[in-house]
Amino acid sequence: MAINLAEIIILSLLADWLCRKIGIPGLIGMLGVGVLLGPSILGTIHTETLQVGSDLRMIALIVILLRAGFELSRESLNRVGKQALLLSIVPALFEALAITLFGPIILGLSRLESAILGCILAAVSPAVVVPMMVRFMHEKRGTNKGIPTLILAAASIDDVVVIVAYSALIGIYTGNAIHLGWKVASIPLAIVGGIVIGLITGMILYRVFDRFNPRATKRALTVIGVSIVLVHFGEWLETLSIPFAALLAVMAIGFVMLERREHIAHELSSKLAKIWVFSEIILFSMVGAEVNLQVAVEAGFRGAALILIGLLFRSIGSLLCVLGSNLNWKERLFVVIAYLPKATVQAAIGSAPLIAMQGRGMATGPGETILAVAVMSIVLTAPTGAWAIAWAGNRLLTREEHPQPEGEV
Repeated sequence: MAINLAEIIILSLLADWLCRKIGIPGLIGMLGVGVLLGPSILGTIHTETLQVGSDLRMIALIVILLRAGFELSRESLNRVGKQALLLSIVPALFEALAITLFGPIILGLSRLESAILGCILAAVSPAVVVPMMVRFMHEKRGTNKGIPTLILAAASIDDVVVIVAYSALIGIYTGNAIHLGWKVASIPLAIVGGIVIGLITGMILYRVFDRFNPRATKRALTVIGVSIVLVHFGEWLETLSIPFAALLAVMAIGFVMLERREHIAHELSSKLAKIWVFSEIILFSMVGAEVNLQVAVEAGFRGAALILIGLLFRSIGSLLCVLGSNLNWKERLFVVIAYLPKATVQAAIGSAPLIAMQGRGMATGPGETILAVAVMSIVLTAPTGAWAIAWAGNRLLTREEHPQPEGEV
């Protein structure tokens, strides 16, 4: 596994450099390295590396979510609260409903199977979106109106809503006993629970840091370690059907530290920025390695058409969410573009319906179709979405000439 990681790191750094030389985001090159070395093409990534890939991706995602949390201030969240709540629900709802409506016509799936596919596709990718928004925060692009904060907050809640809806639908489809009222109630409970636990954890951590005053590097490693435990705690709660948004808890740790101990937050953010250099390579190369090009090709033109229809409806939903805001038309267009990429959730649960159908002895054709379209959504939207966000951020967002005080950004 060590030699695999060495290959991934060296090739990803080279791909990152080449991509930046021609003016496209480096993460596209890292995704490409993962696809190239993964099972779809060369197959040089060992099985044991792929087996720990999900854990490596999660650790990398935790690093970038912590960085995002250290950039979220109370003032910026207050400015975007209403729009963030709308963006966390409406675009995903529009996309899922569109796929539910057109899935039977285009792919021959049943209405319920199309709804399951719609929930899988409706999740925006934090792996693609969060790093770009953190970058724009540091560049002071759109921060005068809190646009990166808006996208960060909404994208985090969006995934919670979509995954809960998916779990309810797949339970109904496979014949499991599902309490629909509890599933609906679990969405706000997961969000509130994640935020509360994250805030409490953050307060405990900064008090520990005040008391023992460890070096900044040890503080950063402590925060990462505690965040990993929180995520695994959330997975354990899920087995007990207790709703808990672990990724929101991770972001809340950074938020409370910025509010209570700003100097510690800035130190930790600086350390995490260095760790992110390695984590970014692992995150995007491992996501790329999950892409099965053969399965994507099997989805064909009809799968691509359904994905594009879903994105069109998603864009309409995103635009409606910001119509009443103080954003100009360029900034509204940026929000629409930033809310398009797929990768993380689709890679994580795209194969879950197929596995569930196999476990129940059901016909697996619909599960194979769902997996194929989920993979195709990553292929079509992750690299193009990353490029589009970088392009749109540089051209559509205004850079602050007189930045606010550091704690308010």
